Amino acid sequence: MNRMNAPRKITLAGLATTAALLATGCSTAPSTAELDAQAQAMILASFRDQGIAKVARLTQDLGQRACSADAPPSEALAKQVEAEALATIRWPSNAQYIGDWREGEKLAQNGRGMTWTDTSDKPAANGAQCYNCHQIDKAEISFGTIGPSLWNYGKIRGVKDIAAPESAAVVQYTWGKLWNSKAYAACSNMPRMGHMGLLDEQQIRHVMALILDPRSPVNQ
Repeated sequence: MNRMNAPRKITLAGLATTAALLATGCSTAPSTAELDAQAQAMILASFRDQGIAKVARLTQDLGQRACSADAPPSEALAKQVEAEALATIRWPSNAQYIGDWREGEKLAQNGRGMTWTDTSDKPAANGAQCYNCHQIDKAEISFGTIGPSLWNYGKIRGVKDIAAPESAAVVQYTWGKLWNSKAYAACSNMPRMGHMGLLDEQQIRHVMALILDPRSPVNQ
């Protein structure tokens, strides 16, 4: 009986030891935060500065971290992102929101800017890249569809006179959206034109004119 029971006891002891080792192994596994830090370090080590594209671009702000996580941000976090973004909006000097729609059309058609092959990261070297994501004119046969159509943008919103008090809310919202889109949608895909230095104040005025000025072909 003793000889028959011996193997059984050894087997049970071995199982207990294995279980203990597995439990120990699980308790010493890297945490999620540690794994995230390791992944971030690996990403940073995989890139280098080249031309105007710097490794610093990989550093995420609150909105970028929240919206690239494995789950959508909570309502509270989304509101925090939007509030912080709204605080960054720089409203136009002398309350001049509108420029020349003709210049705005040139910017809308220009898809250049911020690539490592560009020699300058100044706004003057950049386009607004509007057609990458939006339809703006019915005559266009090629345009992006990530964003909604902007055809008749001002007309649909009842902007008959840009300077009229009743147009103020739409005009101000549009400026804010162009300056920092995350102010109105935490996980917006729209480039933050003003906040990220992609366009300067005057360029944004021109784009504003393109989509809001009743004289612009966009609103005809």
